[in-house]
Amino acid sequence: MMGISRAAYYYQPRESSKKYSDFEVRDMIEKIHQEYHYYGYRRIYEYLLRQDIRINSKRIKRIMREFELFSSLKRLFKARGTYSGLKIKYPNMIKGMKLTGPNQVWATDLTYIKLRHQFVYLSAIIDIYTRKIVGWALSNSLEHEFCLEAMRIAVEKEKPPEGVIHHSDRGVQYVCEPYINYLLEKGFKISMSRPGTPEENAFIESFFKTLKKEEIYFRNYKNMEDVLKHLPKFIDEVYNKKRLHSSLGYKSPEEFESEVLKINPANRPIQKIWGRTV
Repeated sequence: MMGISRAAYYYQPRESSKKYSDFEVRDMIEKIHQEYHYYGYRRIYEYLLRQDIRINSKRIKRIMREFELFSSLKRLFKARGTYSGLKIKYPNMIKGMKLTGPNQVWATDLTYIKLRHQFVYLSAIIDIYTRKIVGWALSNSLEHEFCLEAMRIAVEKEKPPEGVIHHSDRGVQYVCEPYINYLLEKGFKISMSRPGTPEENAFIESFFKTLKKEEIYFRNYKNMEDVLKHLPKFIDEVYNKKRLHSSLGYKSPEEFESEVLKINPANRPIQKIWGRTV
């Protein structure tokens, strides 16, 4: 009677995704990644659809690429351990290892901090036994220099003995020649996790999760001024000196370190990597 097709009659116009700016979409993706860090653009599209938010999946993919909002799975399965055409491999030396004191294993990784109009990258090094952050550095670039600077700071501050195991993934920052040479020069033993095994570097990943949930997301860092004002205080004054860790008997890392250094090594608590404190 109306001279139109059934499809046209029942058609419901969709809300345009253009009503959301790229920055608003970026914030939506970041919020989803806080809980579902492994979601790629397809799952994010479906997740938003369930919230009655219609944003073209190709646009989501573009925004994730532009703002480097990759899922954790994408990062894990990227090719690792290559530098200047050379394949560099070091075995995982710490799996199942029993620790009896500080300065036996240092683990390191890097993460990004999302600000309003930029990203900042943090490299941190943790003593697995004490959970103390022994060194860290910031950069607006993913070049290896800031990871090397974090190591230099840690070595200068802690003055570790030779033979400390340095554990990392196979990211290019950790297999490049300057970084490897510095570790060998300072007497570190080099250990690396296998590709696609985040649990093999779980301690530093746990720190990054704590840092983001309890500090960065809580304060809603907006710019570099926020980073420089609050981040050093949280790492050096709150996390290392005051924050209580259940795995340390509800002591802070520096408090725990101070206590274990007074105990005869034979009587110190044993911590088994991938296991509970004994």
